[in-house]
Amino acid sequence: MRLPTFRLPASAPSLSALLALALCALPAAAPAQEVASTGDYLARMDADRDGRVSLLEYQDWLSYAFDAMDANRDGVLDASEQPASGRGARAPLTREAHRKTLAERFARQDRNRDGFLDARELASPPQ
Repeated sequence: MRLPTFRLPASAPSLSALLALALCALPAAAPAQEVASTGDYLARMDADRDGRVSLLEYQDWLSYAFDAMDANRDGVLDASEQPASGRGARAPLTREAHRKTLAERFARQDRNRDGFLDARELASPPQ
């Protein structure tokens, strides 16, 4: 089974770069915790071990790269804390805005609208 692919609108280039960095850094961040299947991915995100991923668990898991890049811990990624894009300076990105984008993606992936993601929903790209 393949891991989900996340796509952000072109109007959010700094979020796209942030997510790409987060997904690329995942194996490097925890080499002993390789994700080999969607079930493994769910188990890593499922902090309370109830077999499903809540919005909070989803946001927390996918915010680790934001937290790692926020060098001054002010909750805002300014241009110097964001990856270079070749498109010039990036607009500041707040942790709140980042988590809002993740919540929107979570809602698109939650196909049965139960407020949680199961392994099947995690394996499906957001609509």
